[in-house]
Amino acid sequence: MEPTTPTPAAPGHPVIFLGAGPGDPELITLKGRRLLDTADLVVYAGSLVNPALLDGIQAKCHDSAAMNLDSIMDLLAQGYRQGLRVIRLHTGDPSIYGAIREQMQWLDQAAIPYEVVPGVSSAFAAAAALRRELTVPEVTQTVILTRQAGRTPVPERESLRHLARIQATMCIFLSVAMISRVVDDLLAGGYGPDTPVAVVERASWPDEQILQGTLTDIAARVQASRIKKTAMIVVGPALAEDSRIASKLYDAGFSHEYR
Repeated sequence: MEPTTPTPAAPGHPVIFLGAGPGDPELITLKGRRLLDTADLVVYAGSLVNPALLDGIQAKCHDSAAMNLDSIMDLLAQGYRQGLRVIRLHTGDPSIYGAIREQMQWLDQAAIPYEVVPGVSSAFAAAAALRRELTVPEVTQTVILTRQAGRTPVPERESLRHLARIQATMCIFLSVAMISRVVDDLLAGGYGPDTPVAVVERASWPDEQILQGTLTDIAARVQASRIKKTAMIVVGPALAEDSRIASKLYDAGFSHEYR
């Protein structure tokens, strides 16, 4: 039997999945700011979205913190069918732990068009707060974005223990409440006890907090702090302050096609 084709939805503006950035309202893209300012309906991801982003906009705003998938999607679909400019506002960049896959699949089934507008990830806001480059020549040229297994499982092949063998820079999302397990797995995977690590809570927000240490002491530092969630763990040799290795990009003796 031939697969059935969804019945086209009523004409309207495509639903926009928009990355709000890490927190600082000035770290939304110019396109994102324009779309918010002209929106009619915004469904935003609860307290993770800085309310300053919504100040003064004309749209009717709904907090999705207490809503399930169906209620969120029904709201988006209703707005679309009414011809409204609809935005689903996510934090950071929606492609990383944004839970947009199931939302896009729902819209596909309903034949409702949508677009994704990227945002600044909290991983990069954390690097900026630390004033560190995540890739350092001859040290690491790889950045891993991952999380510790918890209520949401992680494939065993992607466990921190396995990923640690690469010795790259690792940005670990959604895991600070399990910091002791994170440290144990990173050490078991091959990072040395003196590997530098930082925890950045609420990167780019006014109450941003940074803890720095090594795998030997970072768990105790976190446990002694008020940090419980919304924090990024960054670990790897690229964080070492004493590295003096420089890129060859601007080396006068280095031939190159692009600079």
